[in-house]
Amino acid sequence: MSKKKIVISLAIIAGLSTPTAFAGEWSIGGSVLSQVTPYKGAKSKDYLLPVPLVNYQSENFYFATLAAGYYLWNSPKDQLSVDVHYYPQAFKPSDSDDEQMKKLNRRRDTVMGGFTYKHHESWGSLRGIISGDLLGKSNGIIADAAYLYPFELGNWSLQPGIGAVWENKKQNRYAYGISQGESQRSGLAEYRPNDSWRPYVEISANYKFAENWDFFAMGRVDRLPSEVKDSPMVNKSVTAILWTGVTYTF
Repeated sequence: MSKKKIVISLAIIAGLSTPTAFAGEWSIGGSVLSQVTPYKGAKSKDYLLPVPLVNYQSENFYFATLAAGYYLWNSPKDQLSVDVHYYPQAFKPSDSDDEQMKKLNRRRDTVMGGFTYKHHESWGSLRGIISGDLLGKSNGIIADAAYLYPFELGNWSLQPGIGAVWENKKQNRYAYGISQGESQRSGLAEYRPNDSWRPYVEISANYKFAENWDFFAMGRVDRLPSEVKDSPMVNKSVTAILWTGVTYTF
């Protein structure tokens, strides 16, 4: 099961993966991440990935398995951090079942860097993220804005939310575009998408089943915009991701 095939959404990496431990606490654990990918010929059994968890949060800094950041502003109501996070946007042609898709260029993972802002009120929370490709793979820019409403039910903590992602044309063309050379090799039509908006719904849940032990689940469904759906590489109108696991805090 290759981690290169997981295309984890930006909010899962830079937003939902922010540690829930109190300041100065560590948490470790294990989890499983799975996704429905939009690419044609994708083998669903390969989109399941075990992910070890190591999280830490202080007043000034956090580390959350796949992301790390430094707080420029950290108060009970507002947090502003500068972040870096691993962003697996890869597509490996040899792993596809589709003969035409096998003839396309490979898309590779990258590291994204940018800012995350969160604001909390009694009526809910606002989250904004903007990141750019630091390794020059796509040279893409991605922005994510969401409204979330956290609440508690006994030992359960729940946080549903809605949001939208903007991706610039460089990001879309790297992930879903087809160049003239690729078109000639594969027989797929040449395709050059522009920037796009992608709405989504998400929910995260946490259940404390012992003093230091927690179960968590995070899920999200994105409705793909026409700029993505119209790509000859794509045969779905939505993508979905689910991340579940157990953590121990100390």
